[in-house]
Amino acid sequence: MLIRAFTQHDLAPLTELTIDTFRPFYEESFRPSVGEAVFAVQHGNWREDYRTQVAELHAPERHAYVAVAEVGADIAGYLAWSVDPARKKGEVTILAVSDRHRRHHLGTALCEHAFNRMRDLGAEVVEIGTGGDRFHAPARALYEALGCTPYPLTVYFRRL
Repeated sequence: MLIRAFTQHDLAPLTELTIDTFRPFYEESFRPSVGEAVFAVQHGNWREDYRTQVAELHAPERHAYVAVAEVGADIAGYLAWSVDPARKKGEVTILAVSDRHRRHHLGTALCEHAFNRMRDLGAEVVEIGTGGDRFHAPARALYEALGCTPYPLTVYFRRL
């Protein structure tokens, strides 16, 4: 596995990887849980939202970076992160790993890579958020294995 910095050539494959990775959450977890009305308002355009978001993730001038993991010729995953130098805080924005490369410690390697870069840029703490649903259980297990402390947060939705 090779972990390297984002290049503009990565944009299309990372966007598709993100959509493929999170499709089960939006379509099989979130939509059935909250119903069509809430889904339409909250995440009805989730694919387009990711197309916009992924294009803006790597912006070194804003202290925002993307690390890409390759296995052979395949992009196997990526992690987007940022640092707020004034607050000495890093934040993981998104972690996505392709189906066929999960359970091979790729997420761990990407997180450790980003943590090291954050430290190099003066960060003393990192924030990582994820969902409390079944889809996000592997992410919670990874973050806890990395020594992160969970802090419970509950978000409610209701159709008006």
